[in-house]
Amino acid sequence: MKPNRLDDLANLSDAGRADWYASLKEDEADALGLYWRLWARAQQLPPLGEWDTWLICAGRGFGKTRAGAEWVRAIAGGDPEARIALVGASLGEVRSVMIEGESGILAVCAPDQSPLWEPSLRRLSWPGGARGYCYSAAEPESLRGPQHSHAWCDEIAKWDNAGERATAAWDNLQMGLRLGEHPRVAATTTPRAVPLVRRLLEGGETGDVAVTRGTTWDNEGNLPARFVNRMRRQFARTTLGRQELDGELLTDIEGALWTRAMLETCRQAPPPLQGSERGCRPVPRTGSAGAPLGGGADKASNPTRIVIGVDPPASAHGDACGIVVCGVDEEGLATVLSDESVERASPEKWARAVARAAEKWQADRVIAEANQGGAMVESVLRAGEVLLPVKLVHASRGKAVRAEPVAALYEAGRVRHAGLFAKLEDQLCGLIVGGGYEGPGRSPDRADALVWALTELMLGRSGRPRVRGM
Repeated sequence: MKPNRLDDLANLSDAGRADWYASLKEDEADALGLYWRLWARAQQLPPLGEWDTWLICAGRGFGKTRAGAEWVRAIAGGDPEARIALVGASLGEVRSVMIEGESGILAVCAPDQSPLWEPSLRRLSWPGGARGYCYSAAEPESLRGPQHSHAWCDEIAKWDNAGERATAAWDNLQMGLRLGEHPRVAATTTPRAVPLVRRLLEGGETGDVAVTRGTTWDNEGNLPARFVNRMRRQFARTTLGRQELDGELLTDIEGALWTRAMLETCRQAPPPLQGSERGCRPVPRTGSAGAPLGGGADKASNPTRIVIGVDPPASAHGDACGIVVCGVDEEGLATVLSDESVERASPEKWARAVARAAEKWQADRVIAEANQGGAMVESVLRAGEVLLPVKLVHASRGKAVRAEPVAALYEAGRVRHAGLFAKLEDQLCGLIVGGGYEGPGRSPDRADALVWALTELMLGRSGRPRVRGM
């Protein structure tokens, strides 16, 4: 089929193209399925102009990986001298996502045009002569020296949480882009307000960086309906949803005790529960070589003590009941394990939610704020079959003021988050130094429950960190 005919098809509606595609023979359909311009959305195609870096900054599920892989395929097919750097947060992600993934390089290439993949050499070799080389952003020095004509950098906001090593990896890559007439980089990422992403967005204002923005919903027709519905249900009204789904670059509230970058730094993979799901403590999660899986934390946590912080609501029709599970290990490092909070719950409902959390995580104690009626809170918990020791605490200071020592623990690297807790983290980022709350909802109930739990585990009565003997 002639190119101009394909261009005409690219201008058809989605329904028109689908109907026409369904009428083709199998071999014809396979061939046209690889014609990217026919199926790509305009946002997934390289922009026009003399840009040096193409930054796709969009929500999850937008199609960033496919766009990056197709760009690499086009470069390799058109330039036999191309030397392409493939850089991810780790070598494992380069292989599993960028090369072997469902939308990776091997998946988008026709069988007769597919590159030879040599994992031991970290190298792709195309039939025409182009080559691709794999690098981990966690090893910036590996990019010092090699020369390239092009590069695809995936999820740059995850590179060492976009800290100093991320910047060093990017800078070393840039210094090695000196082959060919016009070296270029495609960078794909979910937006996060980390230094490297901000730096590239500032480059977009000068014209050096071409920026493409987009949302999860732009690709809704290619995503499972269950996934789309679940994302809307869980994250649509959260600040984190604006970042991860709507593709917004969130800026921190001035004077906030917690920042998004701080929370990303402390994130790690959720620990599996030992034995059955209920009544078992979490165990460390490690990779094949014993290295922990996950985000910024560099060591998996095996809690020796687990408590549940509870911030009871004043009524069943008002705020949520904050229920947050936290643990501490032998080295004095704390982990936020789960947010089990419930909204618009009767006393019986939230008490049973606490009981379920206690059974699931095999907690040692429940820490509950008693300002809404001390004896009543304990009675409700007992009626809800909470059999653990219950410690009632009274708030003599405002929520934000109580949170300051706990925020200091985060700054010192002594707290981790075992996963992503969107609503809890939105509230943490709304607590202001010196008092005040500017986050979602009327009250930071989830954040307050976390503060009570971590205060019990990590801080003494005076609110100062405990000093452990050596």
